[in-house]
Amino acid sequence: MRKHLITGLLVWMPLAITIWVVLWVLGLMDGLFSWLLGLSQAVLPEAMREGIEVLRGVPGLGVVSLLLVLWLTGLFVANMFGQWFLHQWNRLLHKIPIVKSIYSSVKQVSDTLFSSSGNAFREAVMVQYPRAGSWTIAFVTGTPSGEVAAHLASPHVSVYVPTTPNPTSGFFLMMPRADVVPLQMSVDEALKYIISMGVVAPPPPAPPRAATPARN
Repeated sequence: MRKHLITGLLVWMPLAITIWVVLWVLGLMDGLFSWLLGLSQAVLPEAMREGIEVLRGVPGLGVVSLLLVLWLTGLFVANMFGQWFLHQWNRLLHKIPIVKSIYSSVKQVSDTLFSSSGNAFREAVMVQYPRAGSWTIAFVTGTPSGEVAAHLASPHVSVYVPTTPNPTSGFFLMMPRADVVPLQMSVDEALKYIISMGVVAPPPPAPPRAATPARN
């Protein structure tokens, strides 16, 4: 009986956690949308406030509104005027003390992670961490540059070592390229392997095909 209970738990637990996370995200977005509606009611005429109150009770409207705002923003900055406005906005934020440090750091990281031409988190590797003989999976984020690269005698790579089971926190390391073992598994497969603490192992790589002998 205990075996069947555990089997049933393993079947339903991933679905339950997925539903809980989705509902939590939807609730967060709906809450933010309701807060924005509350602010708008303070400045809109009395005749329009009843319509705003009706929108507050529509479930999922916050998600739709967020996606619409993101799409309109991307559409706006895709033209020349939008690029100019974005440039002026960045210049303004870079002149504000404290804000410029946070904004510039977050922008550099986001541009690196989500840029289609970037190499961040494009390759999974194996490294020895936290000591020699202990191996873990890491992700290549680039190569050291600037003053840091000048102090490194041999070629190094920058890697991110995520923690388990929460890969959003981890450690940034610069390691000799010769000490990094490339893996054939994809980044998604490596993340699943890390989050599951090694339980969900990716399939082994397919063996190379033998060369077909040439026919006379």
